[in-house]
Amino acid sequence: MDQSFDEDTLALAARVFQAAREGDTGFLQMALERGLPPNLSNDKGDTLLMLASYHGHTQASELLLKHGADPDRVNDRGQTPLAGTAFKGDTVTARALLNGGAAVDAAGPDGRTALMMAAMFNRTDMVRLFLDHGADPARRTPEGLTALGAAKAMGAADTPALLGEAD
Repeated sequence: MDQSFDEDTLALAARVFQAAREGDTGFLQMALERGLPPNLSNDKGDTLLMLASYHGHTQASELLLKHGADPDRVNDRGQTPLAGTAFKGDTVTARALLNGGAAVDAAGPDGRTALMMAAMFNRTDMVRLFLDHGADPARRTPEGLTALGAAKAMGAADTPALLGEAD
């Protein structure tokens, strides 16, 4: 079966993913109203929500969530949108994801949660946000690493105190 697409279809797909990266809520709204699947993903497994949230587009993220985007869907690298916001340090978009149903302790196959990511990169506001939303600081990756262990391994100056010194 031939699964090739015509140039117009490929151009539309490129435009949709670019709209998510750029936070073009007008275009995304129109496309979603016309049947665009909110969990559409690209060749790397990045959903529209992953792209919008990773690039700090809170309104686009909220729009996608409102239309049924899965806030915990992992990409091909095993990352969740919430972990992406933790990596980028975007507390506002992280809060929107949590309010939109993201599980605070969701993790990909490597077991790393958003709390672990925030702790590693010394993002104190994000660590507080995740703890306030019930993140489990004792949760471990399959290798046994906790958020505190990740923070210490990366030399984070401030987040270990927020997580307690007991590993």
